[in-house]
Amino acid sequence: MHAALIQHIACEGPGPLLEGILEERGIDYAVARMDLGDPVPQDADVMIVLGGPMNVYEEERHPYLADLDPAIRSFVMDGGRYLGFCLGGQLLAKALGGLVTRNAVPEIGLFPLTQTREGTKDPLLAGVPRTFPTIEWHFDTFAVPQGADLLATSRYCKNQAFRFKNAWGLQFHPEVTIGMLEEWVSVYGSDLQKVGLPPEAVTGYAGAWSEELERLSHRIIGNFFDQADRA
Repeated sequence: MHAALIQHIACEGPGPLLEGILEERGIDYAVARMDLGDPVPQDADVMIVLGGPMNVYEEERHPYLADLDPAIRSFVMDGGRYLGFCLGGQLLAKALGGLVTRNAVPEIGLFPLTQTREGTKDPLLAGVPRTFPTIEWHFDTFAVPQGADLLATSRYCKNQAFRFKNAWGLQFHPEVTIGMLEEWVSVYGSDLQKVGLPPEAVTGYAGAWSEELERLSHRIIGNFFDQADRA
C-alpha cells in the first residue's frame, strides 16, 4: 500500500502520531507539499489530506486548489481510499458537490462530538465512545454531499464527519498531538485574538485529555487503515 499525504502549510504536517501509525503498519508514504509546488500525486492507493488555514475557494491565492479539486473527485470516484482532516474534509465535500461556508462560530481547542446513528455503525468510529473529545481549529464548515452519510456532530458545528463510499471527511483533527497544538497556538495567535481565547486555555484544557485523545486518534486512524487493507 502506498499513501499520499497532502500538506498545505509547514505547521500542519502529518505529525508524529500519524507518521508513527504509518511506520508501525509498514505503509509506504510520501508527503506532497502543495505550498512548495509539489504536484498532486497520481499513483496512491490511499490519500490523506491534512489541514490548513486557507479556504477551499481561494484558488487565486492558492492556484493548486484548482488542480486538487478534480484530482480528489477522480480519486474517490475511482474507488480510492481517502481521509481528510479539517481542510481535507472540506476539500472532499467540495469535490463531491457540497458547499463549504463560514460556521456560525469558530471552534478552537477541545470539543465533544457525538456520533449519529450512522456513525455508530460506521467502521471508522468502531471502538470510539458515542460521545468523544477531539481537537478542533476551524472557522468554516462543510455541507454533507449528496449520497454521503453524516457520522458525527457537535453543539456548535452540525457536520463533523461524513462518509462517501471509501472516503471520509472530518472537520476535526485526530492527527494532532498536544505538541502540535502548542505550535499552532504560536503560529495562529491571531485566530485566538479574534475569538478572545488565551493560549493557555487551549493547550491547558486539551493537555488534560492528552492520553484519551491519543488513544482515540490511534483508534480512528487505525480503523481507516484497516478498511483500506480490506478494500
